Formats: sequence, structure tokens, C-alpha cells
Amino acid sequence: MAGTAGRAAKAMRAGHQASAGELLELVRSGRATTRGALQQATGLSRATVGQRLDRLFRAGWLREGAGGPVDSPQGGRPSITLEFDDEHAVVLAADLDTRHGRAAVVSLSGEIQAEHHGSLRIEDGPDAVLGEFGRWFAELLEKAGQRADAVCGIGIAVPGPVDTDTGKVVQPPIMPGWDGYDIRGRLGRAFAEHAGIESAGGAGSATGAGVTRSGARIPVLVDNDANLMAYGEQRTGYPDCSAFALVKVSTGIGAGMVVGGSIYRGVDGGAGDIGHIRVGADALCRCGSYGCLAAVASGGAVARRLAESGVPATSGSDVRDLLTAGHPEAMALAREAGRQVGDVLATVVTLLNPGVLMIAGDLAGTPFLTGVRELLYQRALPRSTAHLDVVTSRLGERAGLVGAGALVVEYLYAPERVEERLAALGV
Repeated sequence: MAGTAGRAAKAMRAGHQASAGELLELVRSGRATTRGALQQATGLSRATVGQRLDRLFRAGWLREGAGGPVDSPQGGRPSITLEFDDEHAVVLAADLDTRHGRAAVVSLSGEIQAEHHGSLRIEDGPDAVLGEFGRWFAELLEKAGQRADAVCGIGIAVPGPVDTDTGKVVQPPIMPGWDGYDIRGRLGRAFAEHAGIESAGGAGSATGAGVTRSGARIPVLVDNDANLMAYGEQRTGYPDCSAFALVKVSTGIGAGMVVGGSIYRGVDGGAGDIGHIRVGADALCRCGSYGCLAAVASGGAVARRLAESGVPATSGSDVRDLLTAGHPEAMALAREAGRQVGDVLATVVTLLNPGVLMIAGDLAGTPFLTGVRELLYQRALPRSTAHLDVVTSRLGERAGLVGAGALVVEYLYAPERVEERLAALGV
């Protein structure tokens, strides 16, 4: 949001008057947090700023904080600061992997208030899996001491490519039975059923909203898990990094990219699907092709090689447990997988030129990271890696939840959507 004040001023010069939503964005970004600063940033009169702010106060989205610096060089009383009220609502977040899921109640500032994780088999299909998430959500609200009508949105991370316009996964290699399924509608209805509130059902809005209460529609947003992990990690740990990349290596392999503060998805949500880059091997991938990176270097691929040598392992999470225990064969195979992924990442780094490359997922330990660095720095141009930090996850298994929560908050409080929501509230 660093350029918000400049954009607002430019809009004013073009004859545009800043809306209540744009004032809220200025406050949320910290660019203007007093009435005087808002007047200066937007060119609006004192009375007009007051009218815009009054709508935000009546909606419960703004509150007054402590006294700030004196606005006038002539002195006077300290100005009252304005703050986004992050306690007026909560977000529900879910993160789905192939064999387990996580769900949480998340505050508008990104704090996890209640959390649950448990076994969920993605191959059981969307109806059963999303129904279970709905049950978890209702239980977590009670645990967090929140009412169902405090929920302003739901976000879910899934391990497949997502068309964000429809919220549907598109030909997902490791999600059998999910292709084209109405995730938004089903998850919304499941939450409504378990929380005992009215369900809107279907996909009647741009976000395929799930539920209503007192006439308020709750949006359900769906995105790829690597995208949301990258978004959560970048916003919380590397907010000043203008090009951030995260590679998740678990049962499959996927990448998420945050460029200029926004998730980069490509034209139809397919960006970052590096697990299906061909690397010349003859291994059969779950997508039906031969030679994909995921077929030789994912957690699932390492598990298969371990099983072939008599070590019990069937998934990336099994490999993670073996790595934690220091199993020598698992560590050797993880390092080898890291080298194969590092070879591909040399091209990714050369193309994207990120400031941070984060390795996450089941294999994201020292052996794998060592392998990545060996090939990455050997194959990539020195110019591409001169200012590159190769790191592991800070948020760990919570990254997808934090990213899903942030996605919903940024969607709901974008200036244009603020105007729509204020109008719906009648303020």
C-alpha cells in the first residue's frame, strides 16, 4: 500500500474525489492516520473527510486511537489518530493437503485465535472434505468465543491450479474428483449447516458466496496453496521484498510468487506449476506425463524410492518424519531431490529475479536445502543470485492459513468493495 497516498493525490488532480474506501486504505496502510493527514493526502475538505469517516465509524471499521502529532505548525492540541478496528469481525481459513487439513479462526490483523488440524483424505472427494471443514469451522468459532455472524469471509488453500474468477480447480493432478467442482458453494453451505445459519448456496456472486446472515453475504475465496503460503510469508516476514518466490515440496511440487505486493497467478491461475516441468527422466507422473519434476523430486517420489528399498513410506509427510529422525537414506534422497529442484529453480530465479526464495513443505529441511543451493548457485547467473536470500519457512504449517486470511481481508477492504459493503449496510 506504499503508493496509496500518491495514487490518491493523482486521482484528485484528475478530478476524482477520494471515497470512504480510499480513506480507509490510507489509514490501514499507515500513510495517513489523522483527519488532517487525510485532508492533505486527498485534497478533500475537512467537512468531506468528516462525512466519509463517519460512514466508516458507523460501520464499526474505524476507531480513534491515542493522540498523535500536532497537525498544524502553529501548534495546538495533538490530533487524534485513526485506526482500523481489527476486532469487528473474523475470517475463517482452511488449508488442504493430500492427507490432512488445517482450519482456523483468524483476526483481521492475521492473528490465529483458534486452530485445528486433522486427517483429511483429498481422494475422498470435495463433498466429504469440504463438509468436514464446515464442521471444524463451527467448532473453532465456539472455541474462539466468536459468533457466526462475526465471520466476514472464508478463505481456503488447495493443492491444485485455481481459476480465481470461478474459484474452481482446473485439471488438478493430485485432486481426483475435484476438477470444476463448486468449492465456494459447498464450503459456504457446509459452514452454514454446522453453524446453524441461513445458506445462500451456489455461486451467485463474483466470489461464489456461501452464506448470509441478516442480509450480509459472506464471500468464499479459493486459491492455490503455494500462492497463499507465499502471500502469508511475504506479508508477515518480508513486506519490503518486491519479488518473492516460495516453492512447496510435499507430495507434489508447486511455487507461489508475490510480485509488487500481489500474488502473481498468470492469465488463468496456472503460474508456478513447476512440478510439471519436464526434466528428462522417464518416471511416470500423476498428471499422466513422463519426466515431470514432481515425478522424481517431490515428497511422493522420495517416498516411493524409500518404499522400493524396504523403508515404509507412502507420502511426503512420511518422508518428513524420517528426515526428522535423521534416517540416512531419506536424507541422501532428499539432498538428491533438492539438487533436481535446484536445477529447475536456476531458470526460475533467472526469469523472476526474486529477492527471497523460500523452500517450504515436507522436504524443507537441511538436506533438501543443501541440494537446492548446490545446483542453484552453480547453474544460475551470478547476477540473478547476487541479492538472493534462499531461506526456509518462518510460519511453517500455518503459512497457508495466514495467507488465506490475508487474501480475504485484502479482498473485503479494497476501496471499491468498501463502497459496495457500506451501501449494503445502509451507512
